[in-house]
Amino acid sequence: MKKKTMPLFIILVLIISIVGLFIYDGTPNNTEKKDNNITEVKAKVLSVDNSDVVRSGISSIGHQNLKAEVKEGKYKGYNVDAKSNLIGKLDMDTFVEEGDTIVLGLREKDNLIKDAIVLEHYRHNWLLIMFGVFVICLILYARIIGIKALFSFIASLYVIWGFLIPGLLNGKNPLVLATLVLMLLSAIIIFSVAGFTRKGVSAFVGTMMGLIITIAITIFFGEKLGLRGMTQPFAESLLFSGHLNLNMKHILYAAIIIGASGAAMDIAMDITASMEEIKSKKPEISTKELIQSGFNVGRSVIGTMTTTLLLAYSGGYLTLLMLFMTKDSSFIRIVNLKIVSTEIMRTVVGSIGLVLVAPLTAVFGGWILTFDFKRFRKTVKTYNKSEEISETAASKE
Repeated sequence: MKKKTMPLFIILVLIISIVGLFIYDGTPNNTEKKDNNITEVKAKVLSVDNSDVVRSGISSIGHQNLKAEVKEGKYKGYNVDAKSNLIGKLDMDTFVEEGDTIVLGLREKDNLIKDAIVLEHYRHNWLLIMFGVFVICLILYARIIGIKALFSFIASLYVIWGFLIPGLLNGKNPLVLATLVLMLLSAIIIFSVAGFTRKGVSAFVGTMMGLIITIAITIFFGEKLGLRGMTQPFAESLLFSGHLNLNMKHILYAAIIIGASGAAMDIAMDITASMEEIKSKKPEISTKELIQSGFNVGRSVIGTMTTTLLLAYSGGYLTLLMLFMTKDSSFIRIVNLKIVSTEIMRTVVGSIGLVLVAPLTAVFGGWILTFDFKRFRKTVKTYNKSEEISETAASKE
């Protein structure tokens, strides 16, 4: 495929991917996903009756009775009576008000609506708008590189949702599956952005080396800390929903590796891109000097990247940290809690992976970027020619 047609091909695949991602199994053209005679549709709340709701502080228990108008599907325009069940858990309950747009679960029997249950607020449109802003900003700044990055972003979603999640649910070995998926994702992401160039190969090799080391460190310290994976969100719900055969400990390890791989890939690309830029400005630079430059860049990047991991994971558990402070918990009790130990391991393992990815990428990148393939091929041809001459002389004798 010619280089000029490559961006057009990527744009075409990207458009198809985005359309498929948001239309397949969930948008207005295909919202009637049926499971045990339940149809999920978009609806608007017309009125709400809270007489069966018991309020206690900020939580509510009971159920809301409401009337809603279906906005799509074969029941479009129908007004239905529905309920929103409240169990007193703010993270799970959906408390609706008049005028809200919601997702209704319609239970059917003989092509008639038997009852309707509120499933969630409808957020699809705003999610699309937010994603659209991201796409526009990315393409305006990075242009063709942004389009390639967006392609790898969409492709990664497909791989995770289409291969990783089903494989885990089917009982595949989480560590083996995660490793294979991450190898595929790394190849898609790195080569989509950098192409099949020396820079791309260098970043890919550095990422793979970091991945192997991260896997080993995760397994070693995970066993020493005695973590079983049950601190992950919805782990119990997943097991008791009919998946008792899942190895939650190894799924936790896989989650840690996946979380660390993104940062490792980022730092590998940062270092390789910097080394390539140095090589382009100073073609005569030696392998040793280029590796040293890669080390210097890596030290600066690591200084901020490790803190980035800490902030990312701390942000995810900010309310838990606040709870610890309100309870005046001791330090020794906090760090030994399973959920805290898991997050500490997640942060530190990722940081160790980063620290080791940087020098490995610098070494491999320095060698790959300065290797003279033309000279190597010429040497091989000369060697082969000399061998032929020697064989010919030997045969004459």
